[in-house]
Amino acid sequence: MGKKKDEKKKKDGKEKPPLERVAAEIPKVVTQAARSMRTSLSRHLLDAGLYAGQDGVMQALSDEDGLTPGLLAQRLGVKAPTMTRTIGRMEAQGFVERRADGTDQRLTKVYLTDAGRNSLEGIGRSVEACTAQAIAGFSGKEIRTLVKLLKALDENLKAESAGSGAGLPEDEEN
Repeated sequence: MGKKKDEKKKKDGKEKPPLERVAAEIPKVVTQAARSMRTSLSRHLLDAGLYAGQDGVMQALSDEDGLTPGLLAQRLGVKAPTMTRTIGRMEAQGFVERRADGTDQRLTKVYLTDAGRNSLEGIGRSVEACTAQAIAGFSGKEIRTLVKLLKALDENLKAESAGSGAGLPEDEEN
């Protein structure tokens, strides 16, 4: 007697939940993992004297100093008023400074200060500590697979043609 397709069993003898039920957990699991990652990173950043969200601003300015607040907001996926408040706080902490654009005085650009550049190393350490905590116990293959799948999930969600390819794949044995 062969197993029925709907009654697949794990190696330990327990029935596998249907693919629909497992797939329905994806939004909750991904959202919770993202929250947990951000909470952990926030704790590590606080140890370096930074608040959540400031790391992204500083890394963006490290890649390309002298961005406008609007461009920073766009690159980091936040609204302009949120970015304006973040920049104000970071300016008060001495991490960034705002200056008028040299060619267009109507534009204000944001630059890292020496203190901001010096804190980039602390951000790197915070990210490394958070990542190490998140992937504890994972094999190299599992880490590569996780990153590949999360990137694919992100691309699927960004796709403009949301209806194309909709539906669950056939349930497979792995």
